[in-house]
Amino acid sequence: MSWQTIRIETERLVLRPPQAEDFDRWAANMADPESARFIGGQQPRAVAWRGFLTMVGSWAIQGFGMFSVIEKDTGHWIGRMGPWFPEGWPGREVGWGLARHAWGKGLAMEGAIACMDFAFDQLGWDDVIHNIDPANAPSQALAARLGSRLRGPGRLPEPFQDAPVEIWGQTRDEWRRRA
Repeated sequence: MSWQTIRIETERLVLRPPQAEDFDRWAANMADPESARFIGGQQPRAVAWRGFLTMVGSWAIQGFGMFSVIEKDTGHWIGRMGPWFPEGWPGREVGWGLARHAWGKGLAMEGAIACMDFAFDQLGWDDVIHNIDPANAPSQALAARLGSRLRGPGRLPEPFQDAPVEIWGQTRDEWRRRA
């Protein structure tokens, strides 16, 4: 199966690799200081473009990357989430970042479950982490609801080496036992 054709559907979401038409909403999300706070910080459009292409490049080179999260009812891009493992990363991650208007509706949990299943079942990962800023209580709560546990402090590679991060995670066996 080609990475461009990967598509996961949940009750309310479609998860698929990023496409060109997703960029305007991606850039708007990265321009919002609250939405971007824990995913690299607020960015001007040109910087967001480079980040967007990095995600597409991850799909092309590694065969996986964060999905664009599309709300089924509206067809709108509402965020990104999924497997992520760039050079120097402290482990294979399933991460998430939704636009502010999508917060508090259970969409992150719904999508994250599908992404965890994808990482373990399709990619064959044995372990998944979530790099979470210690001040990001909603992401900590989501990680805990997924069954992940706090493993301790971590360190990201440059240029994020000074960002505080805690590593949450679980093994494939732990994930399967939770169901």
